[in-house]
Amino acid sequence: QVQLVESGGGLVQAGGSLRLSCAASGRTFSTYAMAWFRQAPGKEREFVAAISWNGGTIYYADHVKGRFTISRDNAKNTEYLQMNSLKPEDTGVYYCAANRSRMAGWVDDEYNYWGQGTQVTVSS
Repeated sequence: QVQLVESGGGLVQAGGSLRLSCAASGRTFSTYAMAWFRQAPGKEREFVAAISWNGGTIYYADHVKGRFTISRDNAKNTEYLQMNSLKPEDTGVYYCAANRSRMAGWVDDEYNYWGQGTQVTVSS
């Protein structure tokens, strides 16, 4: 069993930056694929980025490419999402997710474990 706890959300002006963290419990974190998803008010949850177990393969959703960077530190059991040039449409609850395989994609059903989410609000 893996428990995921996100942090780092908050209120930021458009054009600003935030760094989200996802701390994972358990010794198997380093073998799991990880991802970030988000859900805006009144909308379905959507994929943001995914990273393989060793960081060697990374996927981004088109709407965050060039602005967001996903990374992980297996020694610290932590995943990160650096978000730059934030836009009001980036507002939402951001969730980290883990998949028991070494790489997963952009479909939320692929992921076995989820955090509780952290709110990101970007003001215009």
